[in-house]
Amino acid sequence: MRRSKMINKDKEKVVNKRFIYHFFKRTTDVLISLLALICLSPLILVLMIIIFAQDGHSPFYRQIRIGQYGKPFGMFKFRSMIYNADKILEKDPKLYQKYVDNGFKLPQGEDPRITKVGAFIRKTSLDEIPQFINVVIGQMSLVGPRPIVKKEMFEYGDRIKKFLSVKPGALGLWQASGRANIEYPERCDIELEYIQNASYWYDVKVFFACCISILKKDGAF
Repeated sequence: MRRSKMINKDKEKVVNKRFIYHFFKRTTDVLISLLALICLSPLILVLMIIIFAQDGHSPFYRQIRIGQYGKPFGMFKFRSMIYNADKILEKDPKLYQKYVDNGFKLPQGEDPRITKVGAFIRKTSLDEIPQFINVVIGQMSLVGPRPIVKKEMFEYGDRIKKFLSVKPGALGLWQASGRANIEYPERCDIELEYIQNASYWYDVKVFFACCISILKKDGAF
């Protein structure tokens, strides 16, 4: 009986610890994201005008990614490619195969769909700013594993359930470690390492590591 009570108390402590972590994580997500959207609003407006002016199409791009528990959601970005870039890629079998073989991206300087403005906002990570909206909505967190497209799920094999057990992040250990310079399967190990060690202070550490990586433009293209 005494052992049973001790086990129950230990379980209760774990549950309470998780609740506190998720409460402060969500509170931080909302406050920082709202503050960022307000402070960056002049820059957001300028980028919207510049991107729209280049071809007359929406400055935003919404791509379906896989979220927590496998639920799909539309991740927002500033559009860095020509209009209907995904359809153009799929119509070119050789280009699409190269895209798949290279870890679901094309090698640096070899993607004909990226515009001149797009190359700049990708290199500076300005294209990621709209994801603060996803964070406020609750589809993403500021820090977490990078959300993947459906076709990437097979890369995680039998570890996919663990990968999808948390909210994806706008920033994460993969970006802090080199982003596009790190391909599968190493990327899987890095993302799962974050999940294994996730805590509020670990999130803070990863957040600032990502900020440094962004300033250094590591793996950004």
